[in-house]
Amino acid sequence: MAKEGTGQPERDPEGVSRFVEHFAAQLVMAGMPRMPARVFAALLVSDAGAGTSAELGETLRISPAGVSGAVRYLAQQHLVSREREPGSRRERYRVHGDQWYEALTNREAVIRRWQDALREGVASVGPDSPAGRRLGETLAFFEFVEKEVESIMDRWRVHREERFERE
Repeated sequence: MAKEGTGQPERDPEGVSRFVEHFAAQLVMAGMPRMPARVFAALLVSDAGAGTSAELGETLRISPAGVSGAVRYLAQQHLVSREREPGSRRERYRVHGDQWYEALTNREAVIRRWQDALREGVASVGPDSPAGRRLGETLAFFEFVEKEVESIMDRWRVHREERFERE
C-alpha cells in the first residue's frame, strides 16, 4: 500500500525493526560492537539519515548513555557525523551516503601504520629468519592491499557518479 499522495510504499515498522536487528547482527559478526551496530543500522533506515539521541534511544529502546557511547564509536570510525540542530543545543547524528568510502579511506592510515610497524619488526628479527619472512610476507600483503584499495576507490567514484548521478 502506498502513502497517500506520495506514490511511495508505506513503511512496515516491524519489518524495519527486523532489518535493523538483522543488519546490526551482521555488523557484530564482522567485529563491530553491538550498540554501535544497532545505532548505525537505525540511522541507515531513517529517511533523514539522521536522528537525535532521544530519537535513537526511543527507536532502539536504549538509554541516552548507550546512544552516546555508540555514536562516539561510530564517529571515530568515520561512519557518522555530529551536527547541531539550528537554534538548539541538541546534536543530531548523521550517516552520509559516502560513509563506507570515508571509513575505508580512513583505514588506509591504519594500514600505513601497520606497514611501518612491520618494517620495524622485519628489521628487528632479520629478514632471512622464519619470523622475518613471515613479517615480510605480511608487509607485502598490506602494501598490495593499499594499492588495490586506491584503485578500487577510484573506480567506485566513477561508478557512483554514473549510477547515482546527483541532480
